[in-house]
Amino acid sequence: MILGYYIHSINPFAIKFSERCFIEGIRWYGIFYLLTFGFVFFALNFYSKKNKSPLSNEQNKSFLSYAIAGVMVGGRLGYMLLYCPDIFIHNPLEVFAIWHGGMSSHGGFIGIIIAMVVFCKKNNIPLLSLADICSTVAPFGFLLGRIANFINGELYGKITNVKWAVIFPQSSYVPSCLSAIPARHPSQLYEASLEGLLLFVYMQIRFWTRGKITPGKLSGEFLMLYSIFRISVEFFREPDAQLILGMSRGQFYSIFLLLFGIALLLRTHRRAQQ
Repeated sequence: MILGYYIHSINPFAIKFSERCFIEGIRWYGIFYLLTFGFVFFALNFYSKKNKSPLSNEQNKSFLSYAIAGVMVGGRLGYMLLYCPDIFIHNPLEVFAIWHGGMSSHGGFIGIIIAMVVFCKKNNIPLLSLADICSTVAPFGFLLGRIANFINGELYGKITNVKWAVIFPQSSYVPSCLSAIPARHPSQLYEASLEGLLLFVYMQIRFWTRGKITPGKLSGEFLMLYSIFRISVEFFREPDAQLILGMSRGQFYSIFLLLFGIALLLRTHRRAQQ
C-alpha cells in the first residue's frame, strides 16, 4: 500500500508453465472466456427447457459454435481494425497473434450479429427472437471480461485521488509533476459493475417478468443501456488509442450501438401499435 492505495499485483496466470513449454501458461482471461461460454450454453438449455427460447437443445449446441466463432473472430479482427489499423495494414498476420492480447467488445458485437444472421437463415429462426435471448446472457460475459482486464492490469482508468484508486505498476506514463506512478480509477471494475452485473440483473428481470413483448425490444434496451454505461465509464478510463472527434474510441463506437438500439426500440414500438 502507498498512501492507502492498493498496488495492483495480481498474477494474470492461473497456472504458469516451465520455460521449456511452448506457451507461458493458462491465463485467467482464457479461463473466464471458457466460463462465459459454459454459462451461455447452460442458460440457453435452461431457456429451452422452460419454453422461453426459439432454440431446441440440439440447436443450442450448434448456435454456441457459431457464437464462439463470431465473438473470437469479430473481437480480434475488430481490435485490429478499430484500435490499431496501422499495425494491421503493415502486418495483417498480426491478427493471428492472439498471445499478444487485444480483443474489441465492439468487434465482438459485429461478429456475433453476423453469426446470428447466418445461423438464423440456415435454421429458419427469427433473428430478433434469438437476439433477445442473447442480450440476456451477454452481460455475464462483460462482467467476467472486465474482471479479467483488472486482473491483467490493463485498460486502467485516469489518474485520480479517490480513496478506492489503484496503482497499476504496468502504467508506464508518469506526469512530469509526479515522482512516482500515480493512482488511477479502477475503471475495469466500474465497467464490470455497470455493463456487466447491473445490466445482467436488469436483462434477467425483464426476460423473466415480461408479458408479451415485441421481438427486438429486449435487444434494443440492451444496446441502449450498454452504450450509455460504456460511454459514461469511458470518462474515467485512460484512452487506449487516439481520440476521434474528441471522444475515446470506446465512446465513439458506442454511439453507433446506441443509435442502433434506439432504432430497434422505435421499430418494436411501431409494430406493437399495429
